[in-house]
Amino acid sequence: MAVDPTDYPEHRLGLQRDDGFLEVRFERHDRTRLAHLAHHSPCRMLFPRQEPDEPLLGVLLTTSGGMIGGDVLRISVEAGPGATATVTSQAAEKIYRSLGAPGRLAIDLRVGEGAALEWLPRETILFDNARLERRVELDVAPGGSLLALDLIVFGRLARGERFTSGALHDVWRVRRGGRLAWADALSLSGDIAAQIADPAGFGGATAAGVALLVADDAAAWVDEARARLARAPCRAGVTLVGGVLVARALGAEPAHVERALTDLVSWLRAARSGHPARMPRFWSI
Repeated sequence: MAVDPTDYPEHRLGLQRDDGFLEVRFERHDRTRLAHLAHHSPCRMLFPRQEPDEPLLGVLLTTSGGMIGGDVLRISVEAGPGATATVTSQAAEKIYRSLGAPGRLAIDLRVGEGAALEWLPRETILFDNARLERRVELDVAPGGSLLALDLIVFGRLARGERFTSGALHDVWRVRRGGRLAWADALSLSGDIAAQIADPAGFGGATAAGVALLVADDAAAWVDEARARLARAPCRAGVTLVGGVLVARALGAEPAHVERALTDLVSWLRAARSGHPARMPRFWSI
């Protein structure tokens, strides 16, 4: 049975919650330029000086510092035909504990014909008793490419806290030219500690991540990607589904998961696009 949103403590107590959005569109003329930007607090995007060997860079931030129960955020990024851009985030996205209501995050990424978009945000940290409903929609036109990275950390580990209660509902849909190519969904609720500890689940991992390459030539990179992840200091693997390269990693140390997938992404962006074999500079801050 669906829960009436007015039954959540956040609503009954009259607590202020965010309802924000960000819309950005890149277009190519003589070079890639920002063609459209609209936002509502707490969502913002900054555009630091472009480095000579890097694509145009957009840096996403939330002025609230994270999401809490009852927040609603919508992010839409589009790379028009022939445009080349990278989007990252200023810092890790923190999902704070909830009184009962979920935070809702919708991400919509669209890539036009001959365009190349990199979606490389920092990790998402789930505090204990956080509740997050996230839906990620990706649509890549023929001849376009999308390189995407997503990392999730189960708890504030430096504080000795694990994500043992709350809820995570995470849905991904990847379309190529409007046709569904890959779909994925994850739901954690109830006894989350047992689900994460289960060998048939996360095997005790404290972090998990996925890297996606949606491109016409994705199949050409699978073998080398597998060889590289075979040397990773955590559990990792690569598959090809519907023309989408899907790389996953999980492990007991978030740093190992991050290193496995960021090394892979750095190699892919250099090998495919001639960009430097590194992550955007905000990853080093």
